[in-house]
Amino acid sequence: MAAKKACEALTFSKSLIEEVQRWGCMKQTGVSLRYMMEFGSDPSDKNLLISAQFLHKELPIRIARRALELQTLPYGLSHKPAVLTVRDWYLDSFRDLRSFPEIKDTNDEKEFTQMIKAIKVRHNNVVPMMALGVQQLKKGMEQKIVYKDLDEIHQFLDRFYMSRIGIRMLIGQHVELHNPNPPPHCVGYIHTKMSPLEVAQNASADARAICLREYGSAPDVNIYGDPHFTFPYVPTHLHLMVFELVKNSLRAVQERFVYSDKVTPPIRIIVADGLEDVTIKVSDEGGGIPRSGLPKIFTYLYSTARNPLDEECDLGIANAVTMAGYGYGLPISRLYARYFGGDLQIISMEGYGELKVLQICCIQE
Repeated sequence: MAAKKACEALTFSKSLIEEVQRWGCMKQTGVSLRYMMEFGSDPSDKNLLISAQFLHKELPIRIARRALELQTLPYGLSHKPAVLTVRDWYLDSFRDLRSFPEIKDTNDEKEFTQMIKAIKVRHNNVVPMMALGVQQLKKGMEQKIVYKDLDEIHQFLDRFYMSRIGIRMLIGQHVELHNPNPPPHCVGYIHTKMSPLEVAQNASADARAICLREYGSAPDVNIYGDPHFTFPYVPTHLHLMVFELVKNSLRAVQERFVYSDKVTPPIRIIVADGLEDVTIKVSDEGGGIPRSGLPKIFTYLYSTARNPLDEECDLGIANAVTMAGYGYGLPISRLYARYFGGDLQIISMEGYGELKVLQICCIQE
C-alpha cells in the first residue's frame, strides 16, 4: 500500500520505491556521543574515509525508514501538502545517496561529503514544514480535539524528529571534521570543554532579542552557576534547548505583566553540575498553566501562543523566524535532551509560574 501511494508521485520510479522499502527494513546502527568524540579526535584521511563509508550505508537506512512512515500516517496527514513536500525531500535524498558510487579513496570521500552537506541543507526546513502539515490537519478536524486519541501521530512525530536529530548529527559531525581550523577543544560538533553557563547566557540573550523585537521590552534573565565548570557536549543542541525554554518563559511573563503596574519579575536560571547529570532549571512567574493542560504540553497539537496560521496559511510561513504557536518547541527540546540520555520536565504552578528542569547526561572525558 505504501508503494502504491508513493507511485502517485510521478517524479519517483517504481524501482526507487521498491529500493526504499528494502532499505527501510534494515537495522540502523546507533552511535554514541563518546564514540563520536573519540573517533573524531583523529580526523585523518583514513578515519574520514571510514566515516564516509559508514554514512554511505547508514544514512539510506535511516532516511528510507522515515520516507516509508511519511506515506502511511493516520487521519490523512500523509496527504497534506506540507507533508508531501517533506516526503519528496526524503525520497530525493535517498536517491542521491543510493546513486552515489562506492567510496574508495579520498577524492570519493570529498565528493560524498559535499553531497551529504547539500542533503543537510535540503532538510533545513523539515521541522517547520512538518509542523505546518500538522496544523493543516488540525484545521480540518473537529474544534475540540481529543489529544489522547491522536497518540499515533504524536508517537510518529517523536520518532520522526528524533531520527532527524540523529541524521543531522551524523552528517554535521562528518562535515565539521573537515574544518582545517577547528575552534579550541572542538571535535566536529562536540565541544570537549563546553561551559553550560556560557551557552545559557548566549541562548538567553538571543531569546531576549526576539522578545524585545516582538513586544518592545523583555524581562531580565538572571543566571547562576559555576563559570569554570565544563563538560563534553554539543553546544548547538544545548543552545536550542535553553533558547526554547527561556523564550517560552519570556513570552509568558511578558504577556502576564504587560498591562500591570507591578515590576516585571526576572526569569531565573540555575546551572547545577553533578557527577551524572548537568541540570539547568528555568523558572518564571508567567502564571503557569492549568493542571489539565500539562499532558498536552509535549504534544505537537498544542500551544498556548497565538497560532501563526491564523494569520498566514502559505507554506512560506515555514521560513518565519518566530516559532511560537506551532506547538513543537517543548517536545522538540525534550527530544534533543533525550537523544544523548537526558530529559526535560515541566512543573506548573497555576496562578504563579512554571519550573522547567533540563537534565543533560554528563559524559566525562
